[in-house]
Amino acid sequence: MNMRILILGDLVGRTGRDAAVAALPGLRAQTKADCVVVNAENASHGFGLAPDMADALFAAGADAITLGNHAWDRREIIPYIAKEPRLIRPLNFPPGTPGNGASIIPLKDGRKVLVAQLMGRLFMDPLDDPFRLMEELLVRNKMGVNCHAALVDFHGEATSEKMAFAHNFDGRVSAVVGTHTHIPTADHQVLPGGTGFTADLGMCGDYDSVIGMAKEASIYKFVKKMPGERLAPAEGPATICGAFIEVNDKGLTVRIEPVRVGGRLLPAMPAV
Repeated sequence: MNMRILILGDLVGRTGRDAAVAALPGLRAQTKADCVVVNAENASHGFGLAPDMADALFAAGADAITLGNHAWDRREIIPYIAKEPRLIRPLNFPPGTPGNGASIIPLKDGRKVLVAQLMGRLFMDPLDDPFRLMEELLVRNKMGVNCHAALVDFHGEATSEKMAFAHNFDGRVSAVVGTHTHIPTADHQVLPGGTGFTADLGMCGDYDSVIGMAKEASIYKFVKKMPGERLAPAEGPATICGAFIEVNDKGLTVRIEPVRVGGRLLPAMPAV
């Protein structure tokens, strides 16, 4: 039996967070999703994630939550992540960092999904090599052995790095989906080896903005090149952006399509 996975891009601020929490039960039912993953590293006023927000997303139907470069912006998440394996930070953070960079997520039907997050190094923090660490992870975790599917959230700026990573692991993971840039790409595809790919899922947030943040302060920084007011999330109607992925019994993707609901962007919803 094929597995259906719904993954949502970066939640930005209250508008993105509230929209995702409200929509998740219906989206899960509409897509008949067996597994739901959400990136929530920008959920708390654009910077980080608070424990009560994680609890709300799990209660709404998320099976796993991924983070990114803003993982520690809300410091109270540190003790929470240390005991919550469903909350996943980048695998290539330094050794000894609290939490997990990958987890085997048990589903209600008894199947298991490996969810991993790696962070890119082009135009990002100088972290450990994501390619090497993913190779090491796959030595310990193989589809058909201890998991039925493997999903990678690659959190990075450069589409070239995301594409290279996906091609390198084509056929060995179910899907590689990009997060971080907040702009949905139109390159959803199944690679030759059976790995689903898209360079960026987009965000769940207000697109009448600058990547989710209020326009005025963002424009000021570009025009004046001087410190201005602190960036804050835009608070208009959110578009929920993500991807729908269908995986066969070998763990390989047979279909990947965009999901866009509400707000300003052209809607997209897979037929199930």
